[in-house]
Amino acid sequence: MSQKQQNMIFDVLIAGGGSAGIGLAASLKGRDKALKIAIIEPSEEHYYQPSWTLVGGGAFNVKDSRRNTKDVMPAGITWIKDQIVNFNPEQNEVIISHGEPIKYKYLAVATGLKLNWDAIPGLIDTMGKNGVTSNYSYAYSPYTWELVKKMKSGKAIFTQPPLPIKCPGAPQKALYLSCHEWEKRGKLKDIEVELNNAGGALFGVADFVPPLMEYVKKYNATLNFSCNLISVNGPEQKATFAVKDAEGNITQVEKSFDMLHVVPPQGPQECVKGSPIADAAGWVEVDQHTLQHTRYPNIFGLGDCCSSPNSKTAAAARKQVVVVAENLMACRSNQPMPLKYDGYGSCPLTVENGKIVLAEFGYGGKLLPTFPWLINPLKATKLAWLLKKHVLPWLYWNAMLKGREWLARPFEN
Repeated sequence: MSQKQQNMIFDVLIAGGGSAGIGLAASLKGRDKALKIAIIEPSEEHYYQPSWTLVGGGAFNVKDSRRNTKDVMPAGITWIKDQIVNFNPEQNEVIISHGEPIKYKYLAVATGLKLNWDAIPGLIDTMGKNGVTSNYSYAYSPYTWELVKKMKSGKAIFTQPPLPIKCPGAPQKALYLSCHEWEKRGKLKDIEVELNNAGGALFGVADFVPPLMEYVKKYNATLNFSCNLISVNGPEQKATFAVKDAEGNITQVEKSFDMLHVVPPQGPQECVKGSPIADAAGWVEVDQHTLQHTRYPNIFGLGDCCSSPNSKTAAAARKQVVVVAENLMACRSNQPMPLKYDGYGSCPLTVENGKIVLAEFGYGGKLLPTFPWLINPLKATKLAWLLKKHVLPWLYWNAMLKGREWLARPFEN
């Protein structure tokens, strides 16, 4: 990037070039091709992360989830390939690692969240070996499938850290797909399966718990709640959990495993957490309906970095892109913001290879099915599986990242 570009004030600066950031840039360009838009994004590779659950279940090629960032950047966008260090909203600028601060008229923050692999002692040293894996990684999701294929007996433990995390259903998706494969091969009866969940419920929206419990029982899996992974000894294949009882007392319990599927603790990116745009928990502080910052009206937030209390999924980001694009354009024209985000999120719960419970919901656990006449949201269906495996990846690359907003618009005010 030239010095001239660095000194330019962008009409819209987008912090983060993941799903939400690139989707927003494309949507804004579709509304006004003359907009000067820049994206700050250090990574040269872009991933369709929702497919990694299927990779771990042997139903998707991991290589199909990765593309070069330059190939998914919308035309006419300035790509600033650098790391964000901090935000200076009083001066309308973003501080980067190299070069002068980048100035803006409007800022959209889409930095995503951080996977804190190093928060669990021993985990990094043993990832991808000793039976320790995770579908939350491009590098390790294929190892999940290797372990599932090889396992004939023993103990398989699946973990879920405290919320918020990306796609809260993903930890149990790994369990279901693994169990389905073992059942198919007649090995499930010889494998002890546990889900150790730091939270207190199988799923945050109560309507979906009964259909999921049918599969928990079918696979004879043990559910342990208030049970949080705190350390891993890979060579000895032992995992230590902090277990909280009804009175709030915490004891440490060590468990042996043959396979351990870990979901790392997650939190805000460092550049957001310590900045003026963060709330007390470190997330970008936005109005949950307009997605406008609560203190800086020329700043919006979207995607996993937001303080809005929705499920952090790609489907949520897809809806948020439209809300931010419309509301930001309205603000530029001194018009009332037309759209409200309803908290929509989607979690296609892969209960077996070939069937999915398509959980779609908004704020307060309200059910928001897109195709209620076609797909029963409370039943495991083959149609939902076909949607997840074939349609959604295509929509991601060819619609969301291209600014096409099919079925992405929420209800207007």
